[in-house]
Amino acid sequence: MDVEGCPLPEDRRYDLEHDVWLKADPDTGLYELGLLKSLSAFAGRITALTYRPVSGPLARGRSVATVESVRYTGAVRLPVEAEVRERNLALPLHPKRLNDDPYGTGWVARVRVVDIEEVPRWTREAEEVREALAARIRELRIRCYAAFPDAELYEVGAECAAVLARVDEALAQISPTEVLLLVTDDPTSPIELVRWSDRTGHTILGHDREGSLHRFLLRREADPRPRLRPRR
Repeated sequence: MDVEGCPLPEDRRYDLEHDVWLKADPDTGLYELGLLKSLSAFAGRITALTYRPVSGPLARGRSVATVESVRYTGAVRLPVEAEVRERNLALPLHPKRLNDDPYGTGWVARVRVVDIEEVPRWTREAEEVREALAARIRELRIRCYAAFPDAELYEVGAECAAVLARVDEALAQISPTEVLLLVTDDPTSPIELVRWSDRTGHTILGHDREGSLHRFLLRREADPRPRLRPRR
């Protein structure tokens, strides 16, 4: 399900009060716990996740970890009484997974719920939270991206040739596989960026338009393979 541009998978339950989700694993009897994509988009690029040294059953609302970004610090809180059984040890090393893949590899913990009947009491299915989440996204002007940008480039009033030159410069400043957000008002940019991608071998992950502004997500490839030969 898509809510105002933010994904909301229908295979789990949500606690909007704490901006978290729970997903049951029938094989282990545990639940995965993670953050909503809308929260990580609001926070900006998440730079750190720190687990709290907790043990035993914890009450609803207790924190199991803290996330930090340039403009946000917040706790990952339990939506029901539960015991942490496993932590995602990849997250402290790669916290940006909370931005890029919060419903997959960005899961925060696996927990044992103390009382299963508490799950439907404190969490809701995707359809049940859809309207409230949409209102929050609109109010806070949250924008979810397929891959959260590592750098941003705003080029308003510049011709496309100059824009492309600055894109090349900006990509050279970030690491392979990282993503650049380009915002431009050049009307030819949708065509010229496709040509640029074919020429350079770097990838356009997404494109949308709001009024006269075009937004592109551009990924610097580790091994770019041009699809067109450059003109001579």
